Amino acid sequence: MKKSILLLSLSMFLTVSGLYSQKLDNLISLKENSKNRLFHNLGKASKVPAFQSEGYWVWGSSVVKSPDGKYHMYVSRFPKSLPFHPGWMVASEIVHAVSDKIQGPYTFSDVALPARGAQYWDGKSTHNPRIFYYKGKYYLIYMGSTHPFENPTYDELTLDSKWCIVGRANKRVGLAVAETPYGPWKRFDEPIIKTEPNTFYSFLTSNPSPVIQEDGSVLMIFKGRHYTNDDKYSSMSLGVAYAKNIEGPYEVLNNKQPIFQVDGQGEAEDPFLWKDAEGYHIIFKDHVAKFTGERGGGAMAHSSDGINWTVDPDPKAYSLTVEWEDGSIGKQGQLERPFIYFENGKPVYVFFATMDGPGGFENATRSWNMCIPIK
Repeated sequence: MKKSILLLSLSMFLTVSGLYSQKLDNLISLKENSKNRLFHNLGKASKVPAFQSEGYWVWGSSVVKSPDGKYHMYVSRFPKSLPFHPGWMVASEIVHAVSDKIQGPYTFSDVALPARGAQYWDGKSTHNPRIFYYKGKYYLIYMGSTHPFENPTYDELTLDSKWCIVGRANKRVGLAVAETPYGPWKRFDEPIIKTEPNTFYSFLTSNPSPVIQEDGSVLMIFKGRHYTNDDKYSSMSLGVAYAKNIEGPYEVLNNKQPIFQVDGQGEAEDPFLWKDAEGYHIIFKDHVAKFTGERGGGAMAHSSDGINWTVDPDPKAYSLTVEWEDGSIGKQGQLERPFIYFENGKPVYVFFATMDGPGGFENATRSWNMCIPIK
């Protein structure tokens, strides 16, 4: 009997080990054979979080290097006393963390954009940070929202609750400016990209991803939703806006039509935009697995003008399945909000917001910001 149990245990171990090896080989083979400039060159990720915060959910980040050589991360966090989704929508704050190394780990420094009262457009939540150092100033572009209600409890905050309904409808893209990475931050009384009737962004604006161009002008990809005929809201679309300088005003291009929409390219969100000598490039979350075959995986597209986009011939830019420095491999519960850090014009690291669990925001026990080197 003991011999049978031992043989059964050994058989199960060999089966699991075989499946693991197969999974590892598949990922490595996919990356080695990929012609996608990002996916092919993704290195092994450290299991040490670039940033995490005790008692908080942590989500998307953006990093900038200051003249003194330190690296400054601006990252969203919100209390674990609320469910992850939609806690970010009504209680997120953008915090500032510092490291001597680009890959971290980053140490909490201060709250950059805290709650400031329901009367402000971004009074209850700040999220989706993108940081720039330009001509001696720090510019923080982000999503903000507000609501007029008391603070919810864990059980009260659902997708159908008053907090979520109002908080979602109040999402807008805004800007803050500071002389140092430690603040204080000048926050504006109006968002830089508002909603507009009869457009793809009549309901909300969110997920800003800008680039500052050679002449100081800004091109920005952002997410929009519109009101439908039954007074509900649509699926997600991505659009593009332009301003002659970073403080605006911003004009939505392409005749105020989206560049990615559910009826055409499929739902896309979490864009990261950059520009080089070849033109504009974007990676984004393939929300419905239209391009990559992986729901929540990353897709890549290219454009010469920022308006007309072509999906990469080998579109898969990243996967929820991650290869770690210790040789292990695993699938993340979520992998979102990509941010690529460039050094001397070359991509060297990509940051992601991530969480554990088998998938689905409701299944996570922890979230953190992770960093993957680009070979």
